[in-house]
Amino acid sequence: MPREYKTIQEVAGPLMVVRGVSGVAYDELGEIELASGELRRCKVLQIDGGNAIVQLFESSVGINLENSTVRFFGRSMELGVSEDMLSRVFDGLGRPIDGGPELLPEHRRDINGLPMNPSARSYPQEFIQTGISAIDGLNTLVRGQKLPIFSGSGLPHAQLAAQIARQAKVRNTADAFAIVFIAMGITFEESSFFINSFTESGAIGRSVMFINLANDPAVERIATPRMGLTAAEYLAFDKGMHVLVILTDITNYADALREVSAARKEVPGRRGYPGYMYTDLATLYERAGRIEGSSGSITMIPILSMPEDDKTHPIPDLTGYITEGQIILARDLYRRGLQPPIDVLPSLSRLKDKGIGEGKTRADHANTMNQLFAAYSRGKNAKELMTVLGEAALTELDLLYAKFADEFEKRYVNQGYTTNRDIEETLEIGWELLRLLPRTELKRIRDSFLDQYYEKR
Repeated sequence: MPREYKTIQEVAGPLMVVRGVSGVAYDELGEIELASGELRRCKVLQIDGGNAIVQLFESSVGINLENSTVRFFGRSMELGVSEDMLSRVFDGLGRPIDGGPELLPEHRRDINGLPMNPSARSYPQEFIQTGISAIDGLNTLVRGQKLPIFSGSGLPHAQLAAQIARQAKVRNTADAFAIVFIAMGITFEESSFFINSFTESGAIGRSVMFINLANDPAVERIATPRMGLTAAEYLAFDKGMHVLVILTDITNYADALREVSAARKEVPGRRGYPGYMYTDLATLYERAGRIEGSSGSITMIPILSMPEDDKTHPIPDLTGYITEGQIILARDLYRRGLQPPIDVLPSLSRLKDKGIGEGKTRADHANTMNQLFAAYSRGKNAKELMTVLGEAALTELDLLYAKFADEFEKRYVNQGYTTNRDIEETLEIGWELLRLLPRTELKRIRDSFLDQYYEKR
């Protein structure tokens, strides 16, 4: 039975103090019944003796201290899960917003999940094809990996996220593949873009979407990724699916965390964010992975917009410590019209070597990847020298590398948001570019691969 109290002492913004409580625990779910009969949801943020500090999920307007009743349910927030979640759109608290019927859940799960035993984790090692050359060819995504996208304000991370959701798949398997798309603090226009993109492409049929809008309460924004990850865990580990989780925008989530922390009058850390933000982000990111004995997996792509394009900002900085690499979108590439504007040189997938090679992609993948990185880097340096010293100061070989860099950006990186390339096409484009250089310059590729692919005209 819910425990009821009519002892609201104070309401301050989204927080409320209820005195004289007993047996109430941290993170416990509750509801407030107003004198009019209206119900509003809340959860316990802090217990101080017999007083409970409660966070409201809705507005505090209209709450009368004397005539309102608070009930605590003795459990944390839960999500009803079922395979029928696929093709549905929910709000940040797991309520359907697509006009469809209420979900009939098979189970109800605590949205905080259960810690994954480190000794039961399987190492990520299978290639996930996104259809995007700059990722598949050079910064490969591996099943069970956490690979964030570092973007900036105004950069097209929304289009990139939608493209990955439409195109991603695990090759050479008949196992089901699902997308859990989690949007936090986005505008109504962005929400419409994602829903329309998923619907028009047919990707909605294998997707579960959780949408939290910018005008929704901050505490709901904190619950949204946990709702989505609970759905992902059910599909992956109960139903054996390969699940790709896309979270956008982690910066909005961290700002909500800071807002709630400030409301609780906690001592701020770097740039006002709470000192426990690293731990909080880790509780989200570490829910990705594979478990021994389960055919399912959770692969995660968190997207965050770096304030002022600053990689040392606390959000990308802490994210980089927890995850296995990063894909970086560059503003100068965006200004030059590259789609997507992925800067491959500072981007990194720490697990890419585990997901490529014979039987996964192709035997020549690792060699060509290293050679493309090296040639593009030298081409960029040659172009910088050309800017400073002029074209006449460069050798013929330097000019060739500069041409290679231009062609690499134009043909390899700049593929657009509607082109879906399989890994064989990506590798072939790489070889076409490498043929711009003399064979003697391709020192990172085995002779057997050069004989097989470089000489093919």
